[in-house]
Amino acid sequence: MNQNKKLLVAVLFGGAALLAQHTMPAVFASSAVQNETPVKVPVETTSQPINATRAAREEKTLQDARRQQLAEKEAALSAKEQELKKLSAKLEAQIKSLEESKKRLDDTLKAQSEAQKKKQDEKITKMVKLFKAMKSEQAAKMLDSLKEDMALTLLSKMDTKTVAKLAPFVSQPRLIRWVTDNLQER
Repeated sequence: MNQNKKLLVAVLFGGAALLAQHTMPAVFASSAVQNETPVKVPVETTSQPINATRAAREEKTLQDARRQQLAEKEAALSAKEQELKKLSAKLEAQIKSLEESKKRLDDTLKAQSEAQKKKQDEKITKMVKLFKAMKSEQAAKMLDSLKEDMALTLLSKMDTKTVAKLAPFVSQPRLIRWVTDNLQER
């Protein structure tokens, strides 16, 4: 029994010492320094692994959310890229079609222009034949009544012999202009 009492006393003293160790410094510190900020007591070592695991899980969750956002953005960009490629192909087809239409229009205009020019040349040739067939005085009178550019065109299409017959009867300034134009072309 004596031994049991000793053991009980030892346990009580150990508990009291342990209790005094935790409570007494706080009592003394609070009475000695009242205006200072309280000292932070470190968290127990058993709670740190739990917090580290929780932080790692939260970090993983955040990373997964970021990855998901990036994947969604990448999918949206990919869809837009595909749409832009389709639009680009459509525009290229339209441009090609427009270029072909322009080429056909240019060819048509060129053919029409050539036909008009040919028709105009035929008309001028007819007029030249008419002036050759007329008397010199009468032909010169008609040339003088035409606009200057038309008269010069007709004179240019005539052969030298016909112009020589008409020269005395054609307005001299007009004839001089025709000669000047012919000399400048060469």
